[in-house]
Amino acid sequence: MDYVSALVPPVVMAVFFVGVIRVIVKTQGGANKAKEDAAVDAVLARADGPRQVSASPDA
Repeated sequence: MDYVSALVPPVVMAVFFVGVIRVIVKTQGGANKAKEDAAVDAVLARADGPRQVSASPDA
């Protein structure tokens, strides 16, 4: 019975890992992809804006 108790944690972790990967793959794209991409682009543009402005006077 020691082999059963030794195999249970890795099997549980493997099942959980496969489930997480499936969720990640299924949530890529879809109806909200454009909305999510636009939100990420807005955040990146806002974060990149001050760096470009502060770099301009030095040039």
